[in-house]
Amino acid sequence: MMFNNVYCGKKVLITGNTGFKGSWLTEWLLRLGATVVGYSIDIPTTPSMFEDSSLESRIKHYFGDVRDYPLLKGIIDLEKPDFIFHLAAQAIVSVSYDEPVETISTNAIGSINVLEAVRRIDWPCIVIMITSDKAYDNVEWVWGYRETDAVGGNDIYSGSKGAAEVLINCYLKSFFLKQDLVRVGIGRAGNVIGGGDWAKDRIVVDIMRSWSKGVPVKIRSPQATRPWQHVLEPLSGYLNLGMKLYESNSLNGEAFNFGPRTEQNRTVVELLQDLAKQWGFDDMGNAYQVVDSIPFHEAGLLKLNCDKAMFYMKWEANLSYAETVEFISNWYKVYFDGAKDLSLVTLDQLGKYEALAKNRGRSWALN
Repeated sequence: MMFNNVYCGKKVLITGNTGFKGSWLTEWLLRLGATVVGYSIDIPTTPSMFEDSSLESRIKHYFGDVRDYPLLKGIIDLEKPDFIFHLAAQAIVSVSYDEPVETISTNAIGSINVLEAVRRIDWPCIVIMITSDKAYDNVEWVWGYRETDAVGGNDIYSGSKGAAEVLINCYLKSFFLKQDLVRVGIGRAGNVIGGGDWAKDRIVVDIMRSWSKGVPVKIRSPQATRPWQHVLEPLSGYLNLGMKLYESNSLNGEAFNFGPRTEQNRTVVELLQDLAKQWGFDDMGNAYQVVDSIPFHEAGLLKLNCDKAMFYMKWEANLSYAETVEFISNWYKVYFDGAKDLSLVTLDQLGKYEALAKNRGRSWALN
């Protein structure tokens, strides 16, 4: 049994379920036997993993904005979910410069709307608030940020996530730590990559779109270092946190980082070159070109310290860097080979991920 079988037969509401992470989480929860309810403002990309996997036909889905409090509250009261995973966000750094008010209102006020909507409910509910590693005030030191480090940001996106963290903390101390009916956890992760991502200004997406057209990808920050992690890594953390909160209130109100092992740290150009090898490029000049213009601020280094997740939940990253690259490459190859149902490759990779976790003794896979 995965995650001690706590999701089997439970109703789970996912905000932002039509996005990249939301689609993967939906597939995994369905595999775990959950009934999934989705709430999203739109289908955010074309192509869309949500559409290409026919997820709408396998869940109950509502279109709505997390800033629309009456609608969100009404759906939560109607559905009475056992778990809520709040993923809905404006998650693209470049878009935040064009639409700063929308980014701040969606990420900060949208998060608080979720908590306000469950503040006076009369049934037990576990709420996992997903923010970002960008919530930390990044001073680009070489060690990983801990959950007790300052939040903030030098750009609109980081500021919006930092603001969400401040407001979530206020709600926790004012309301949720004083009761036991609703238990809340916070998950922070970043640099998530994987098959099915089609978002704007994302390095893997740019790579795959370019190579599918037979042209080199243009990159702007080749030496920027990121702790790359496959999308299933933080999702296993979020699900693990949900399991722990369901079983006990000891972690109610706690925040946790979910990131890869240190060996996952690679530059943009290293990731690109490793993916290029998977795609059969002999000449890297055909794979990418470096563009000097950087239209907006980007952090050069940001990584997380995940000791807290290991200590309290025995959680640790599951895939090696090489396995991460292989998973990504294989998913997109299936897509560009013309597969009609992308849920098949997604479920295959979920099965492989679970098997690796079990073989490697990951606690959530051994229940």
